[in-house]
Amino acid sequence: MRAVVQRVSSASVTIAGTRVAAIDRGLLILLGIERTDTPLDGAWLARKLASARLFADEHGKLNRSLREVGGRALVVSQFTLFGTLDKGTRPDFHRAAPPAEARALYETFLGQLETELGERVERGEFGADMQVALVNDGPVTLLLDSPPAR
Repeated sequence: MRAVVQRVSSASVTIAGTRVAAIDRGLLILLGIERTDTPLDGAWLARKLASARLFADEHGKLNRSLREVGGRALVVSQFTLFGTLDKGTRPDFHRAAPPAEARALYETFLGQLETELGERVERGEFGADMQVALVNDGPVTLLLDSPPAR
């Protein structure tokens, strides 16, 4: 699994003109699922994201986790994270998991992250055409891949 993690002061998802999810302070997580991913990848990623120290302490150092600051998470599925432009100019998405498999792993990941955080995680709609708005705080943006071997 691949996550683009952005620390935000706010983020939202709109579908067909209707806002379906929104958070204030927290993490916007764009989640890509690869063909070889399993629920173990999601469990690893959920643990890592829940405890990642991406928020400043009283000294301005990145020492606080999402849990510690009472922040929220918003997860948006994004198969394009496994796209490549290795050949030509049209993206190739052969590494991305097929939709049915990706949806199941996306839903499993959401449950895993909710367990780690102890609260509901906001989310986009799998496979929908979404407009994602955010105010990146910092900016702090990280790319995180689950380990290839477990």
